[in-house]
Amino acid sequence: MNLLKTTALMTLLTLLLMLVGGAIGGQGGMIVAFLLAGVMNFVSYWFSDRIVLSMYGAQPLGERDNPRFYHLVRNLAIRAGLPMPQLYLIEDDSPNAFATGRNPQHSAVAATTGILRLLTDEELAGVMAHELGHVKNRDILISTIAATFAGAITYLAHMAQWGAFFGGGRSDDDEGGGGIIGMLLMAVLAPLAALLIQMAISRSREFGADSAGAEICGNPLSLAHALQKLERVSQQIPLNANAATAHMFIVNPLTGSTMMSLFSTHPPIPERVRRLEQLTRNHDY
Repeated sequence: MNLLKTTALMTLLTLLLMLVGGAIGGQGGMIVAFLLAGVMNFVSYWFSDRIVLSMYGAQPLGERDNPRFYHLVRNLAIRAGLPMPQLYLIEDDSPNAFATGRNPQHSAVAATTGILRLLTDEELAGVMAHELGHVKNRDILISTIAATFAGAITYLAHMAQWGAFFGGGRSDDDEGGGGIIGMLLMAVLAPLAALLIQMAISRSREFGADSAGAEICGNPLSLAHALQKLERVSQQIPLNANAATAHMFIVNPLTGSTMMSLFSTHPPIPERVRRLEQLTRNHDY
């Protein structure tokens, strides 16, 4: 069911991108937007992990660099039946972590120095199990492509907006065209629709990774306690994160804004904790 929902939402993003292209350049614009979607999928599949790791200055981490972290992740990967991911360290006091990579055989897990200092071994195991849950569920690639599409739709919508302001749009009398008014409506509504679709994809997969992580580490409460700590401290020490990659982190790094919280790609922490506590009651962990 989750796969069908995600496929439907990704289809909506593709159609929305083509609609924006059509608003700018008619049928030719739709074709260009469709080709752009194909290029973005290719780039996201092969290079998204390198791009995001480079964006945060993540450095490879080996067994000798941090035996505690390395052995903890290796044991969890064995329990999950996954290959050992490449580990990376981000020099930042804000506690957070994310996973990336196109599949379990080419996956990476990055953690900040802040999260390694803040959490106990049990809590850190819960967080890393959550990230491995994303890897096992193959969430990372889909979320990355969704973010890329949402960004492209927003960019094209801004082009449509400026084109309408400076008279670059097709006239209202053009066949099949919405004219300047249609372009302005598209410029306002398309980015909002793209954001809502991206939110729906990301939120459902966060819940799924929480559940998978609880099973991998064997203790849902360790993840619940870690999430509560991370939410509190990350608000005190925010991460200088790019909004396009905020969905990748275990807790939303973009904090402090009521409007940003309303359109967050992450479910509310209290709801995630409640579900983890429910898992504890319903299963013999």
